[in-house]
Amino acid sequence: MIRSVDEYLRQLKKELAGSDPAVIQDAVSDAEEHLRIALAQAYKANPNISEADAIPPIIDKYGSAEEVAAAYRQMEQRLPPGLGRPASSARRSPIARFFGVFADPKAWGALLYMILALGTGIIYFTWVITGLSVSLGLLVLIVGLPLLILFLLSVRVIGFVEGRLVEALLGVRMPRRQRATDKSIGWWQRIKNLFRERNTWTTMAYSISQLPLGIVYFTVFVALIAGSLYFIATPITMLVFHAPPYVIVGDTEYRAVNWAIPLFVIGGVLLITAAMHLAKLVGRAHGGLAKFMLVSKKT
Repeated sequence: MIRSVDEYLRQLKKELAGSDPAVIQDAVSDAEEHLRIALAQAYKANPNISEADAIPPIIDKYGSAEEVAAAYRQMEQRLPPGLGRPASSARRSPIARFFGVFADPKAWGALLYMILALGTGIIYFTWVITGLSVSLGLLVLIVGLPLLILFLLSVRVIGFVEGRLVEALLGVRMPRRQRATDKSIGWWQRIKNLFRERNTWTTMAYSISQLPLGIVYFTVFVALIAGSLYFIATPITMLVFHAPPYVIVGDTEYRAVNWAIPLFVIGGVLLITAAMHLAKLVGRAHGGLAKFMLVSKKT
């Protein structure tokens, strides 16, 4: 029989072995918060009761580790992350699969994420660099350590917010709640845990790297989309505004002729379709990076 909160959490992690790390983190956080609140209420009602005696009835109400693990697995099957799963393309032709990317919500979500990445990267980078510089610079003063602690806590919040954005737009399962805080330990131990935990520093590194990644994402995909739309709009620019596309080689200017209009349109359609596939591919890779950097490995 389980006699402590920590023992229950270990059993829950064991039952969820093989599940997504974000699912395990959510399940453990939910269980820890519920059990510790219920345990505190039990202590308040009966100060002489021990944890070993108080935990069994609490677990009976909350559910065994096996039951909770099964409930989380069922919930994950009913609630896919992000924008949902596209229809299966197994029976479609290669051409249908190629152009079917426009009906894939994950491709649109990834493209939107690539465009937004520059803005979020600027915010994350500015906050982390400024906070780190100010808090470390003031460590010689009495206010330095509290400021550093508050800054590290804010980095955790950034990681959670970014995780929600990654799940919503990239369809990668990320934690849906912040990790529970063990209020049974003292403040000094909580501060030491904040400095020791891997997530504190990997989230900070991720926030800094988001700026250069955001610049690359934004530049590449805005250029691809703008170029493809320009090619698709060639009939309007040539026939209506009499401004055909042209290139300059040396001292010679080459302008497109009217018979080349269909080629520009076809090229634009192929380019924007390829850009959508590229956005989906990059989004999948970035989602893997976000999961590695932002999800707790203490599972």
